[in-house]
Amino acid sequence: MQDFDSRMAALRHDLHKHPELGFDLSRTKSIIAARLRDLGLEVNEGVGVVGVLRAGDGNRAIGLRADMDALPITETSVHDHASQTSGVMHACGHDGHTAMLLGAAERLASDPSFQGTVVFIFQPNEEHGLGARAMIDEGVLTQFPLDEIYAIHNLPGAPLGEVSTRAGIICNSETLFEIAVQGQGGHASMPQTGVDAITVGAEIVSALQTIVARKLPPASGAVVSVTEFTADGQRNVLPGNAVLKGDFRARSPQDRAEIERFMRQIATGIGAAHGVSVTVSFDTQFVETINAAGPADAVYRAAEAANCPLIQDSAPMSFSEDFAQFAAEVPGCFLLLGNGADGAHGQPLHASDYDFNDALLPIGSAFWVALVKDRLPQHGGAA
Repeated sequence: MQDFDSRMAALRHDLHKHPELGFDLSRTKSIIAARLRDLGLEVNEGVGVVGVLRAGDGNRAIGLRADMDALPITETSVHDHASQTSGVMHACGHDGHTAMLLGAAERLASDPSFQGTVVFIFQPNEEHGLGARAMIDEGVLTQFPLDEIYAIHNLPGAPLGEVSTRAGIICNSETLFEIAVQGQGGHASMPQTGVDAITVGAEIVSALQTIVARKLPPASGAVVSVTEFTADGQRNVLPGNAVLKGDFRARSPQDRAEIERFMRQIATGIGAAHGVSVTVSFDTQFVETINAAGPADAVYRAAEAANCPLIQDSAPMSFSEDFAQFAAEVPGCFLLLGNGADGAHGQPLHASDYDFNDALLPIGSAFWVALVKDRLPQHGGAA
């Protein structure tokens, strides 16, 4: 078993040293496909990588998804497996997710004591919310029909190996927005002769913060964040144009629509008050991630079988997850797995000194095995 754990860690370290972005994952995908073939699995390479393991004569099939892509962040860690690719690192633990799922594939292939089919899905471009839809559009769910689908994400700061999830909403949607202010530039010494776009933009920024708690309930879980503010002013030139960008998170399509309505109302209303044009545009990159009740119960049982600490009906997370696209097509469950709280393992996701915890690899692979045996039991047992 020590050799198995060491091989998973070595694989993760290799992936961590050589991170890749978005859909450009040629090295990562080739390593995954080769590992799956070595295990005797049927392998399909397309937008992502899919491995299929069949056992017995059961007709049920479940999908297990791991994400593969890294982030455009410069790593500041000094460990031996730090990124060797400038400006790119695995700051979200997708290297660990991939290694855990490959470890589970190895354990299940060596002892296929279940009845049915396990489809191992390795997805690209989770970070931009594009990979799941690309795989679905390519036909992954048609070629490999599933009864259920599951995904794990590590959670820094939570106790090592702690499983937390819930039925219903588990991750917020994310909608990007852009607000363009077209005022009238002028001389900095005579602001009354124009309409300063910065002043108008600043008023919009402040007013947007009234949406949550003044127009939506404080407990709605919605978040509105302006993350960029650019203008065309100079040292002594008041800007005539400004652009505000950011994102908002919501826990239901209804709240998502309401936030869009309120943002348009606020931004265009402030523009009208100042006599300038304001345009607002939206782009929903991630929809809400909704867990089905049956799969959530299966996760609870698998956590207990794998001796993982368990939090049932955990609070929804404010971040967004591309797994939502799969869960909208097939009943599924997205769960969090504690990464520990010490050192780099406790650093926030997307931090430049974050690192996945190698001690979580055998825990995660054992959880996957327990889940498969719960959902695809031997001897035709009820699933």
